[in-house]
Amino acid sequence: MPRVFSELNAIYPAGLFRRLAAITYDLFLLFALLMLVGFIGVALTGGEANEHLLFKLAVFLVPVVFYGFFWRRAGQTLGMLAWRIRVQTPQGQPLNLKQTLLRLLGGLLSWGCLGLGYLWLFFDREKRTWPDLLSGTQVVVIPKKTKG
Repeated sequence: MPRVFSELNAIYPAGLFRRLAAITYDLFLLFALLMLVGFIGVALTGGEANEHLLFKLAVFLVPVVFYGFFWRRAGQTLGMLAWRIRVQTPQGQPLNLKQTLLRLLGGLLSWGCLGLGYLWLFFDREKRTWPDLLSGTQVVVIPKKTKG
């Protein structure tokens, strides 16, 4: 039986501010990872990393692995955790590989259209963006943990 997240009755769609704030947090982490890959690539190639196909592939794979790992494992990146949002299926399950890849493609399309794909949530009744629609997923705000 597939794993299902808890608190499904207390969640609601995430707004644009929370999504962009989480993306901003995650960009800092991604830049750090890309810098690390760059340092390793330069060290291994004597300063010619940008000429190697393996380096270009590594730079491409860093965000794919980063988001894929966090979205499939817990539905949250570190930025999403800080802003209490989670990506999930409408049934409250973590994403599968296909949904993860479609969500990443939707994000690229959204930014490629100058953010229109994210502004789409203002026109969608369920506050879905293009990545949500393309992957059949949703981004929700999760409740604060109660003490006790």
